[in-house]
Amino acid sequence: MRRLPPTEATGLRTGRRHSLAEVYRPADLVVLGLGVMIGAGIFSIAGQQAATTAGPGVILSFMIAGIACLLACLCYAELASTMPASGSAYTFTYVIFGEVWAWIIGWALILELQFAAAVVARAWAGITVGAITNFGVRVPNEGLVGDILVFVILVLLTGIVALGARVGLRALWIMVSAKLLAIGAVIVVGVAHIDVANFGEFYVPPKTLTTPPATVLEVLFGEGQAFGWFGVFAAASAIAFAYIGFDIVATSAEETVNAPKAVPKGMIRSLVIATVIYLAVALVMVGMASYTKISVEAPLSGAFRQAGVDWMVHVIDAGAVLGLTTVILVLIVGQTRVLFSMARDGLIPRGLASVSRRYHTPTRVTLVIGFVAIALAEFVPVLTMQELVVIGTLFAFLFVAAGVIVMRRRMPGLERGFRVPLSPLLPALSLVATLWLMVNLRVLTWAWFVLWMAFGLLVYLVYGRRHSILARPHAPVESGRGGGRHRR
Repeated sequence: MRRLPPTEATGLRTGRRHSLAEVYRPADLVVLGLGVMIGAGIFSIAGQQAATTAGPGVILSFMIAGIACLLACLCYAELASTMPASGSAYTFTYVIFGEVWAWIIGWALILELQFAAAVVARAWAGITVGAITNFGVRVPNEGLVGDILVFVILVLLTGIVALGARVGLRALWIMVSAKLLAIGAVIVVGVAHIDVANFGEFYVPPKTLTTPPATVLEVLFGEGQAFGWFGVFAAASAIAFAYIGFDIVATSAEETVNAPKAVPKGMIRSLVIATVIYLAVALVMVGMASYTKISVEAPLSGAFRQAGVDWMVHVIDAGAVLGLTTVILVLIVGQTRVLFSMARDGLIPRGLASVSRRYHTPTRVTLVIGFVAIALAEFVPVLTMQELVVIGTLFAFLFVAAGVIVMRRRMPGLERGFRVPLSPLLPALSLVATLWLMVNLRVLTWAWFVLWMAFGLLVYLVYGRRHSILARPHAPVESGRGGGRHRR
């Protein structure tokens, strides 16, 4: 249960462990957050949830989901302002709860980020093929073309991240700007075709689902429901998953100028902006088509076709392709920083913590992550396992919320750049909201997650426990090439 001393985590800012160049400013962090939070789902999730789960009440679902995610974001903001390290939740847990729990969170983050990169790359390939066919171009052997596109996009984006944070940042600015232009066009054009009658009554009478219970919540109640208030809250759980990604902004803390102040602002601002954008698209979606007539597979595209604005389909396709491209890019960046931190602490091979002298970035671990993402996307049916990404994220959310409460008691003297208001009430509400999201996941997802964590614990006992830097408190430690030395 050995814990990383707070001075070691915060020592990053004094140069004792710092080995990554500072490249991010507050506006860059907002772009980073929008890059990962706004993907192709912005064009589909509102319509899908309105048609199948919440009806026009999906607008309320977006508000509820935004509040739940904001609670978690506030907790991340306080810990990131206190310990501005690239490990994010992994480092926070190392300091507050100890090494075993830090490993568990790091292992959960590996599940989240590595699987997410593979899942999104596979989805990106499918959407890209669909966009090509929407132009009337026949794509022979779509499966083979999809495999090639997955390989190309992951190699390209891995290369961009490996070349340095500045290169990736410039590419991200360009793609996020183009993506926001596409979303802006959807909102502006869509508003002109809104029929107020489609909003109707926000409350739609509930109906019992005929499918067997699949989620933990459905198993507990013995059956599932759609629509009604249960449907509104169930849709909020699904929608909250679309907002997830603000936590990755915290992994950039070590590379951010004036991180204790800038990181909290970047996280909160990006989440608020993303919530407003999602709400605007949801209002357009529900307003353009009655929830009883929404096409579940292509909600917005179908609505614009019904309105006779066929050219908007190509704008939506472009926005979706760009949206998923930026998501993959930021996921690779986040995964790189988490593994870099774990390697620097000795819990995984320390060779992965080396920093390229030429590019000033952890190139070696970046290439490893890219290779694993390609293998997963090409040879594993990752699209059927995407809930594993969500449960890994939510598990980290639990520890971050609990960490704010525990750190306030154990380490009240630590300097904080941001404080969660009304603590411990808001962190406790974040815990409750996160648990609600978790019980809305399938039982099968929980089973796979337990197996993954059990395997991870075995890896720690065999390797990490013995190779941890804290296991050798008097050994000199070098923080990668280009970094200084320190003693634990």
